[in-house]
Amino acid sequence: MPDDLFEKKASFISWCIEEYAAANNLSGRDVANSFASKNVFDFLSNHYDVLHTQGKSYILASIEDFIKTGE
Repeated sequence: MPDDLFEKKASFISWCIEEYAAANNLSGRDVANSFASKNVFDFLSNHYDVLHTQGKSYILASIEDFIKTGE
């Protein structure tokens, strides 16, 4: 993966952690640990091309759906 794409994905994932934490009144650390244990980081990275073009509500709903279904 080119460095530029890696940095964009890392920035997007960091944004997702912070937004999910704020929306659910959790700490960033708790969200990061939860995302790691539930493979959310892989989901976000694998679907970056589509997700990063969407709005916050859609992204957070997609994360919730993935956590609930694993798909």
